[in-house]
Amino acid sequence: MSPRNGRRTGAHRARSVARQLKTKRRRRDLDEIHRDLRPENAARLLRQEPDPDLPGCARFYCLHCARYFVDLTSMKEHFRSKVHKKRLKQLREAPYTQEEAERAAGMGSYIPPEKVEVQTQPLEEEVTEMEASG
Repeated sequence: MSPRNGRRTGAHRARSVARQLKTKRRRRDLDEIHRDLRPENAARLLRQEPDPDLPGCARFYCLHCARYFVDLTSMKEHFRSKVHKKRLKQLREAPYTQEEAERAAGMGSYIPPEKVEVQTQPLEEEVTEMEASG
């Protein structure tokens, strides 16, 4: 006997909800973050115009994790967290390039990826202290 309202019931709804939540929590990819770490892009992201729609009016932004924070204390806490340290470790490896893909496909000899030096960004108060002393 079919359901009264004519709708199918079953597990198909649960799968779509899981897919929606997965895309909702999606963060920027590592190659996009490497692009953001370039000095010209980093300066633009760290000195954004205040936006009331973003947490903390877009004043507290972690470049490495592409996350906004409500205040400076939560951002400092994030810098000490496991999530941030894991992201720094992931960013140490140079981004994947087309040349590397061709070498992996057999069009050249394999060269292991370079290591990139990545450090936690300086906080705004540390930057103002350095500017004042320098």
